[in-house]
Amino acid sequence: MNHSHSTKETAIRCLQDEAQAILDLIPQIDGNFDRAVEMIYRCHGKVIVTGVGKSGNVGAKIAATLSSTGTPAFFINPLDVYHGDLGVMTRDDVVLALSNSGQTDELLRFIPIVLHMEVPIISMSGNAESLLAKYSTVHIQVNVKKEACPLNLAPTSSTTAMLAMGDALAVALMQRRHFQPQDFAQYHPGGELGKRLLTTAADVMRSHDLPIIPKDMHLGEAIIHVSKGKLGLGVSLEDGKVIGLITDGDIRRAMERWQAQFFNKTVCDIMTPSPKTVLPTAKISEIQRIMHRYMIHTVLVVDKERHLLGVVDHYSCMI
Repeated sequence: MNHSHSTKETAIRCLQDEAQAILDLIPQIDGNFDRAVEMIYRCHGKVIVTGVGKSGNVGAKIAATLSSTGTPAFFINPLDVYHGDLGVMTRDDVVLALSNSGQTDELLRFIPIVLHMEVPIISMSGNAESLLAKYSTVHIQVNVKKEACPLNLAPTSSTTAMLAMGDALAVALMQRRHFQPQDFAQYHPGGELGKRLLTTAADVMRSHDLPIIPKDMHLGEAIIHVSKGKLGLGVSLEDGKVIGLITDGDIRRAMERWQAQFFNKTVCDIMTPSPKTVLPTAKISEIQRIMHRYMIHTVLVVDKERHLLGVVDHYSCMI
């Protein structure tokens, strides 16, 4: 017997069965699906996804997909709720409960707690007559005729179908929110956080056409340089080293304070003598912390001798 041939045929049959299980979901999408999308869209809190065993594995993936597409969501194991994790749930939230049978004991014990808190429940199961379906605000049917497992025992087609229905929910919500590619960068936790932790000041700083102004330049002239620089600031150097910084705000405040005398004043009268600086190796995450802490929107990038190398503003950090 040619084992590789029969192995390949088994694999093909498995994929065909699972693909068919997904296609069989199409007629099951009805008004309940629309209601679920609307309920999540209008939810002011978060989506708490829950499920046991394989449904729990699928739930964790659905929560991650929702989160990265603009719907705050996380997965919680119903067993953990009995150990004090209930504090995460509020009345503003929505629970998305997954169970193929709709009769999973651990999940059903969790439901009364949710109902008591008046948190709405969206459920996904293969059985519209199940207890889970009965106690849910909305039930999405995910019925699979048979598992791809030859013994019809291991959750195969049923978990694939549930995963696909979760994706359908996330994609429908993206469309409802008019979610754009730039939004994905904001919500996608892995990509965004990874980039912030790896990208350095040297990678994003502006190092050309920097608005350099001498400390004894009159403010009337300094305004022109600051304006041309398009960074909202001017940097004062001595021997190439940073000795001060003036911003749009400094100029505006000086005008209010000195009025007619403003034009007689020079840069050193209003400059900040020790502006916030970072080394070119500083990570974006660190720069954002500095900006947040000191309520500033620009930092200067310098070498160890304080020679000016570039400028990073908060737009450069939006990666």
